[in-house]
Amino acid sequence: MRVASGEFLPQDDPRSARAFVVLGSKVARELFGSVNPLSSRIRASGERYRVIGVMQAKGQVLGFDLDDTVYIPVGRALEMFNRDSLMEIHVIYEPTAPLAEVEQGIKRILIARHGAEDFTVTPQQKMLEVFGTVLDAITFAVAAIGGISLVVGGVGILTILTIAVAERTSEIGLLRAIGATRQRILLLFLGEAALLAAIGGVAGLLLGWGIALALRVALPALPVHTPWSYAVLAELVALAVGLAAGVLPARRAARLDPLEALRSE
Repeated sequence: MRVASGEFLPQDDPRSARAFVVLGSKVARELFGSVNPLSSRIRASGERYRVIGVMQAKGQVLGFDLDDTVYIPVGRALEMFNRDSLMEIHVIYEPTAPLAEVEQGIKRILIARHGAEDFTVTPQQKMLEVFGTVLDAITFAVAAIGGISLVVGGVGILTILTIAVAERTSEIGLLRAIGATRQRILLLFLGEAALLAAIGGVAGLLLGWGIALALRVALPALPVHTPWSYAVLAELVALAVGLAAGVLPARRAARLDPLEALRSE
């Protein structure tokens, strides 16, 4: 978080902080347009604040616009929201500083002020580890659902082709009688299995694209994007599952005796 123009809030006494404000880039643009807002005054919750800085554009994080923000001194914020304490404090430290020493220093200061360790210090690394654990759990759940869907789809293709072989036994016998080889019959049914899987995969991709489009319309700030490489990989996986499910029915069709198949008419 860097200041684009002016300065950030000064180190005033929290109990008697001056009425200064620093604007996010989006707020500054919406309130003042192209005019320099420094030294201008804005009103927040009935109080007048003088603008002393504007932050650099930061963008969005998990749907939260970091540029649509206003920074005021802590003491005035507590008074504005009728609170007597803070719920959370973000501490910024040099990247080269030893994290363990930074944690110990924070704990030492807070214990000295509070008289007890009635707080929790959570380093960014631990937050990222927890976030990674949550993402791993979500990924596993989605993968499990996807695996079940693939099994169900494979069983469906297996059932459809098994019924097709039983219903088209005479046609298979006729094809064999006019010179079709077992390999040709095998490829014919494998091609049908691949076609069914490809149609199912495309239908799933269209459904997913429709859901993503609906989310984008309903929640414009939520980043929803699926790389094309993932879509291609999903379609290839669907084809592989379809081919695997179609092997048994295709082999059964290829092994049918032509005379017995013709007699089943």
